[in-house]
Amino acid sequence: MVFKAIMNGLIKAKAMPQISPTERQALEAGTVWIDGQVFSGKPDFAKMFSEPYAKLNKRERDFIDGPVKNLCDMVDSYELARTRIVPKQAIDYMKSQGFFSFLIPQSYGGQEFSVNAISTIMAMLSAHSPLLSTFVVIPNSLGAAELLKHYGKQSQKDHYLPRLASGEYLPCFGLTEPTAGSDAASILARGVLFKNAEGKLQIKLNFRKRYITLAPVANLISLAFKLQDPDNLLGKGSDVGITVALVHRGTPGLEMGKHHQPIGDAFYNGPIVGKDVVIDADEIIGGVECAGQGWRMLMEQLAGGRAVSLPAGAVGGVRAAAAAAGAYARVRQQFGMPIAEMEGIQEKLAEIAAMAYLAEGARVYAVSALDNGEQPPVVSAVWKAYLTELSRVQATNAMDVMAGAGVMQGPNNIIGRGYCSAPVAITVEGANIMTRSLITFGQGAVRCHPYAFKIANALEANDLPTFSSALKGWIGHMVVNTGRLIGLTATRGYLASVPKIDGVTPYLRKLAWTSSRYAYLTDMALLTVGGKLKARQQLTGHFADALGWQLLAISTVRRYVAEGEQREDLPLVQYACEYALEKIQKAFESIYANFGKNPLGLWMRTVGYLGLRLNPLVGSTRDRLVPVVAKTITKSGAQMDRIAGDLYLPKVNLAELDNDEVLANTTGVKRLLAAFEAVQAAEGVQRKIMAARRAKQLEKGSVQELADAALAKGIITADDKKLLDRANRISLEAIMVDEFTPQEFFGDDSITYAPGFDSANVPNVPHGAVVQQAERLRVVNS
Repeated sequence: MVFKAIMNGLIKAKAMPQISPTERQALEAGTVWIDGQVFSGKPDFAKMFSEPYAKLNKRERDFIDGPVKNLCDMVDSYELARTRIVPKQAIDYMKSQGFFSFLIPQSYGGQEFSVNAISTIMAMLSAHSPLLSTFVVIPNSLGAAELLKHYGKQSQKDHYLPRLASGEYLPCFGLTEPTAGSDAASILARGVLFKNAEGKLQIKLNFRKRYITLAPVANLISLAFKLQDPDNLLGKGSDVGITVALVHRGTPGLEMGKHHQPIGDAFYNGPIVGKDVVIDADEIIGGVECAGQGWRMLMEQLAGGRAVSLPAGAVGGVRAAAAAAGAYARVRQQFGMPIAEMEGIQEKLAEIAAMAYLAEGARVYAVSALDNGEQPPVVSAVWKAYLTELSRVQATNAMDVMAGAGVMQGPNNIIGRGYCSAPVAITVEGANIMTRSLITFGQGAVRCHPYAFKIANALEANDLPTFSSALKGWIGHMVVNTGRLIGLTATRGYLASVPKIDGVTPYLRKLAWTSSRYAYLTDMALLTVGGKLKARQQLTGHFADALGWQLLAISTVRRYVAEGEQREDLPLVQYACEYALEKIQKAFESIYANFGKNPLGLWMRTVGYLGLRLNPLVGSTRDRLVPVVAKTITKSGAQMDRIAGDLYLPKVNLAELDNDEVLANTTGVKRLLAAFEAVQAAEGVQRKIMAARRAKQLEKGSVQELADAALAKGIITADDKKLLDRANRISLEAIMVDEFTPQEFFGDDSITYAPGFDSANVPNVPHGAVVQQAERLRVVNS
C-alpha cells in the first residue's frame, strides 16, 4: 500500500521528467557505456581499462599512408579555400580509390573500414582542408549508405550501395529546415501518399531544407519528412510519422544547386526546395514497411555517430594547433630567445599539447567502443559538444602564440582558416548549447541512472511491481552512495579502490570521488527538481560539464594505459587530469549554487557550497607542469609524433631549401616545418657560441652576430656556420607573412592603388631607404 501511494503521488505530481514518443525513441536508442559507470557513483576503472582499444590493421594503415596522404599532396589547401573549387583530378582520385565507401561492405565494392580508420582519415583530411573533407565525411556518416546498410531492402542495397561506393551517386542528407534545427522532430516537410493512375503507390513531397552539406553538388538526397496517408493505404493511420526516402537530382519540382557561404573555409552547403515532387513509395528506405520509422533510424544511427565525424574533425584541429604553435614558438625569437622559452607562451603551449593528448585519447576510446558494438548516445553527445568546443579554444590559444602570423591571411597563415571555421562544428548535428543543456544530462540522467528509467517507465505504465522493485533499489543505492561520498570526501578520495598506476592513481581516486558526488547530486536533482529538469537548463548544463570532463579525464588515463604507460607522457596525463578536475570543481560549485529555492537548495547554496570551496578537488598545482608539457611540442621526436598523430605534414628536404628559388616557392606548413627542423639542427652550434660568450671568449651580442668571430677563433666549424646560417635564413622566411599587390588584394587588374585615394599625392620613398629599413628589420629579427 505504501508503494502504491508513493507511485500515485509521483504520477500526480509529475515528479519524473515527462517522456514524449520522440524522446522515448531517443532514450531507447543505443547503449549505456562508461557513462553508466559515472552515474553509478562507483566506477570500475579496472574493467574500463581492460576493454578493447582500437588499432589500425595493415590494410587501413596502408590506405592512410598511401591514398589519403596522396590526396592531401594533390590539393593545395589555401588554393582550395581561395577558389572554392575541388579539382576534378581530386574528385576522380577519391572515386577510384574508394573514398566514398568506407562504410560500405566489400561485397558491394566498399572499403568496409573500422570506425577507428574512418575517424582517423576524417581527422587528417579535416585538418588539411575542411572543404575537401566534406566529400569524405558526408558519404561516410549519417546518410544514404549507412541507412541503407542497416535498414534498406535487399533490392535497394543491390542498386544503391555499389553506386555509392564508386561515387556514381554523391549523397547529402536533408533534415534541417528554417523552423526545425535542433528540434529536428518538428520538421514541416510533408509527404502525402497516394495511388497514381496505374495504381502505384507514390508520395507527393513539399519541403524547404537548408544548411545541407554537399547539397549544391549532390545527386542523391536522403530526405526526412512527415508522411501523411489520408486514405490509410498503409493501414498505419493518416499520420504515419517521420520517414526517410531517397530523392534523385533532376526530379521535377526539385530545386537544388544554390550555395550558402559558411564561415571560414566555404565548403559546399546549400538549400534544397521541393514543390510537388513525386517519388515512388518504394524509395522509402526499407520500403513501405519502414514508413514512419525515420526518427527511430536517425536516433539509432546518431547514438554512436555523433562520436565520429565532428569529434574527428575537432581532434584534427587540436593536432594542427599543437604542431603549428609548437613549431612557430621554437622558430620565432624575441628578446634574444625563442618565444617557446617565455612562461606566458609556455602556458598556452602546455594547454594545447595536453588537450591534443586528451582529445586523441577520447577519440580512440570512443571509436573502440563503437567497433566493439557499443552505441552510446550520451557519450557521443559529450564527445561532439566538448571536443568541438575544445578545438575552438585551442585554435584561439594557437592564434595567441602566433600573434601577427595568425591574423594576416594568405597561404602562409597556418592556423587562421581553422580558427575561422571552428564555429561550424559547434553548430551542426545539434548545436552545442542544446547538446550541453538538454541531451547530455537530460538524456543521461534518465537513461544512464541505475534506476530512473525503470521508474519512469513504471510510472507511465502504472506498473506497481516494477515500480516497487526499482524504488527499493534506488533507495538502497542512495544510502550506500551517500555513505561512500562521506568517506571519500573526508579522505579526499583516498578510500577509493582503484588500479595502481604510478603517477596516476591519485587522479583515479579523485575521479572515483567525483563520480560518487555526481551520483549523489543526480539523485537529489531527480528527487527535488524532477519533471522540471527540462526547464532548468542552467542546472542541467552544469551537470553536463561535470559529466563531460569526468569522461574526458577517464579517456586520457585509458590512452596512457593502452599505450604502455610511456613515462615521458606522464606530465601530459597529469596536466590533462588536473585541467579536467578544475572544470569538474567549477561545475560542482555551479550546481550547488543553482540547485533551487527548496530547503535542499538552501543547504547546498550555503553549507554545501562552503564545503566544496574548503575541500576542493584540486589546488593551483598545474603550473608546475607547464614547462615540461610545453616542451613536448617544441621539439621533434616520437613524443611530438604521438601528439600530432595522423596529421598531414608535407615532407621537408632542408638541402633543397639552400636554393633561394626553392625556398621562395615554399610556403605555409612546409616552410614552418623546414625552419623548425633547421633551428633544431643548429641548436648545438648555438650552444657552443653561447658557452664561449659566457666564458668571455666572445664579445656580447646575438648568436648570429657572433658567428663569424666564433668561426675565426675555431669555436665552431665551417659546417657549423652553414647550419646556423641556414637556420637563420629559413626562419626569417618562416615568420614572414603574405603580401598582396593592389590588383591581388582588390581582385581587379585595373586597380593600381586603393580606390578613393590619389596615388599621385603619396610622397615617394627613395628606394635605398626601403632597402635600409628592410636590412634593419632583418638584423632585429635574427
